[in-house]
Amino acid sequence: MIKDNEFEKIKGVPGPTKEEIRSIILYKSDVKSSDIVVDIGCGTGGISTEFSLRAKKVYSIDVKEDAMNVCRNNVSKLGDISKVEFVLNDGVDALKIIDSFDLVIVGGSNGRLDEILSLVDEKLNPNGRVIVPSILVDTCVDSVNIFKSLDYSVELVNVNVSEAKILDRGIMMFAKNPISIVSAVK
Repeated sequence: MIKDNEFEKIKGVPGPTKEEIRSIILYKSDVKSSDIVVDIGCGTGGISTEFSLRAKKVYSIDVKEDAMNVCRNNVSKLGDISKVEFVLNDGVDALKIIDSFDLVIVGGSNGRLDEILSLVDEKLNPNGRVIVPSILVDTCVDSVNIFKSLDYSVELVNVNVSEAKILDRGIMMFAKNPISIVSAVK
């Protein structure tokens, strides 16, 4: 796992996804070296970078040019840039130009989760996997309901990671971002 402090960050672009959360996403994804991965809402590229070291190909998608630039920098510095195609576009429009894939991480949907998951269902290979890490409970509930309607096998975990700060009189725990991770198999 790449340490959080190794990633370049810029104001206004979310990420990187915390190291502990990335490790759970990687585990839940069951990524294989032959997989084609789509990372929608790639932000600073924490997830894209990790998957570039493990998958055959990664499509890193974001609507923000700043996100694309920092994602490209992080993949170049920490991952395998030869396996990554950077797509500056909305998730829905980007999915329309990708033929098929094995694994999708939906880190951002710009309010278009229904459309994204509908397109994912059309293009996802048999036994393909979808991961939706969500900080909003609404996104978690929506994705579970959509996956149930598509007859996917669905799992949900809620993760709260805290980091210790050693003080003179004891140890204080500081919460990092709590997140729900919905994983589904076609």
